[in-house]
Amino acid sequence: MHETKKQRVLIVDDSTDNIQVLMELLKDEYKIIAATNGEKALVLAEQQPRPDIILLDIMMPGIDGYEVCRRLKAQEETRSIPVIFITAMTSNEDEYKGLELGAADYLTKPIIPNLTKVRIRNHLKLKQYQENLEELVRQRTKRLQLTQSVMIESLGTLAEYRNPETGGHIKRTQNYVKALANHLQKHPRFQEELTSEVIELLYVSAPLHDIGKVGVADSILLKPGKLSDEEFAQMKLHAQYGYEILKKAEITLGADSFIHYAKEIAYCHHEKWEGSGYPRGLSGDDIPMSGRLMALADVYDAHISKRVYKPPFPHEEAVAIITKGKGSHFDPDMVEAFLEIESTFHNIALLYADFDEEREALGGTATATQASQRDTIRHILVVDDNEINLEVMNTQLQHLGFSVDLAANGQLALESFRQNQYDLILTDLDMPVMDGYELVEAIRKLNPIIPIVAITASDFDLTKEKALKLGFSDYLLKPLDDRRIKAFIEKLNGR
Repeated sequence: MHETKKQRVLIVDDSTDNIQVLMELLKDEYKIIAATNGEKALVLAEQQPRPDIILLDIMMPGIDGYEVCRRLKAQEETRSIPVIFITAMTSNEDEYKGLELGAADYLTKPIIPNLTKVRIRNHLKLKQYQENLEELVRQRTKRLQLTQSVMIESLGTLAEYRNPETGGHIKRTQNYVKALANHLQKHPRFQEELTSEVIELLYVSAPLHDIGKVGVADSILLKPGKLSDEEFAQMKLHAQYGYEILKKAEITLGADSFIHYAKEIAYCHHEKWEGSGYPRGLSGDDIPMSGRLMALADVYDAHISKRVYKPPFPHEEAVAIITKGKGSHFDPDMVEAFLEIESTFHNIALLYADFDEEREALGGTATATQASQRDTIRHILVVDDNEINLEVMNTQLQHLGFSVDLAANGQLALESFRQNQYDLILTDLDMPVMDGYELVEAIRKLNPIIPIVAITASDFDLTKEKALKLGFSDYLLKPLDDRRIKAFIEKLNGR
């Protein structure tokens, strides 16, 4: 049997005698850490693993307890840690101020041992209950999001199903839009509108961009040759049809739902920057940002795809066409961003290619591209919530000559991934905040081909087949040693 992990109590008091009293009272039941001033308390509260509860004196030199509490409650990482003031200050005004700052409780000295222990135990139980409830909500939300994504993709596929040549079109354009939006997130023109939440809504809604094709006759959709003017006029109506279909859904779901962006994309992805597009002839920023993103993604994909009326074009030719359309067909800033990440578009196109002809036109297969990228593995991101495991792998990889960044959970790893360029990710599976399964899912939306290797302690957790299905490139069993890591990376490099 495993010993139950003790909860961590941080005691903050400038009097070592007061700390000693509380330590003696609580040491058998909890893991105790202590600080004699506010500055040290804030440092300890932000370190992993974080304390489960904080017992905080008010009158201290430097930063007093009120300021410590205010700063803790202002930080997302420490906001949920219960704070109990234990102080000699007994007035109602003092207690009100402490509770107003977000403290969970207020106890006065001298402490009453049994009462103090019961208060601490109750607040820890409440915290555990809240965390369990949040996890339940998170899991149910994740399931609802998955159901929503599947239904959206199914509806999008309904439009594409009548034209089997473009089966991968949905996956490709969806990932192009996400990659381009992520790259534009820090651009001054887009940073306010392109929040992470909006980017996720764009990704989710992108598959519905051609839903209006359900209203276009097969004789037009499947025609192998050039459309007549009359036929093209009918084809252009799919933008209007899609808008009308999704507008009805928006009435029920509301303007703040993903349907809002799906409606914009369906209606506006054939508009052009200089105003010659359809169906409304919008120009410049009058075209919704979502429509401008999809316009670029859709045109790139149309050129690298095999269609009944044309062969697939090489990536370089598609890039040249996008470049030529800068300021005429496409938003100029979006074209500049595209040119900075055009290799990502190329990799997405390879990963979701429908035909060998497309892969050949793109210059190879997804496997070949991955192999060429892995030949230059230099910068590795290691993710593990166990400090010892993290430091061991860091030492091993640096000894082998690799540049290494470390993250203690999936959320921190994802933030680091958004800001840095990595050649390989090694990640634990079971972690707080965001586990390895959620991490690989999130990264695959940003980069479909970067090698991501699961690090697990048991074959029961993962198999090679399951790892690949979940989005991992491979998996390794703990504990690792230098020779195994070196051999594994050489295998990735194809040596």
